[in-house]
Amino acid sequence: MGFLDWLFHGRGHGVDELARRLKIEPDALARIEPIYREFSIPKQSGGKRTIEAPVPELKSVQRQILRRLLRRLRAHPAATGFEQGASIVRNARQHQGRAVVIRLDVKDFFPSTTAKRLRRYFRRIGWNRPATALLLRLCTHKGRLPQGAPTSPRLSNLVNYRIDARLAAMAARLGAVYTRYADDITLSFDHEDHAKIHFVQRFVRKVFASEGYVLHQRKKLSIRRRHHRQMVTGLVVNGRVNLPRPVRRWLRAVEHRFHTAQSPGPSTPRKRPTLSAQQLEGWRSLQSMIQRQASER
Repeated sequence: MGFLDWLFHGRGHGVDELARRLKIEPDALARIEPIYREFSIPKQSGGKRTIEAPVPELKSVQRQILRRLLRRLRAHPAATGFEQGASIVRNARQHQGRAVVIRLDVKDFFPSTTAKRLRRYFRRIGWNRPATALLLRLCTHKGRLPQGAPTSPRLSNLVNYRIDARLAAMAARLGAVYTRYADDITLSFDHEDHAKIHFVQRFVRKVFASEGYVLHQRKKLSIRRRHHRQMVTGLVVNGRVNLPRPVRRWLRAVEHRFHTAQSPGPSTPRKRPTLSAQQLEGWRSLQSMIQRQASER
């Protein structure tokens, strides 16, 4: 590398190497337009979430970036969402049967993950300035991670390694367990200690704030003891990890209606199932996964 090349481009792999790894010609890679289609979907907690879906050509390249560049990079073990071999069950199991379970939630997690932080990350892992600029053009939108791009979940875990490392170390010192499933933060304790619980809440907010994130206040803060129903990533963890009892009862009723509708008796009124056969099969698969992974050793 010549001095002028280093001066203008910086150290690291360049655009040609990026194109080679993605198996796309450099000129073709540079011509891809970062176009997104925006729409809103309702949130479970109320309000709406904006989705920024990349157009097919851009989405295809993002999948190549995910598969060929990002997949082998290391996220922290405490980041349990969107990782190979991870699931809501394996995340929840780490907090099973604990005395206290604390849950916090990050506001606008993907949009709050900025291109500035991703630029530092791409430079740190060995890309020069032009290659980093191209990666940012392909993976960010309006200066942040777009919610809807296939690269965003993995990048959010990679760029937040330091947050997860700091909080996992803090939890270990206090005898707690820390995990993060996307924007859903969980800490749990074997014994209740009010001072530790208050310290943990302040420390988590401070660490996330240091990287530009804001946590929801009381609306999304949950502190649950053993006599409460303790929920982690939608699953009950008081005893064996499982779906909440109301959900299990509802599914049994749906199963009954489905079978009744399939083969009603002569005096049995025909009741329409509340789920389609495909939706019901999805719930069956979820239950099967929960039962299997909850029993893992």
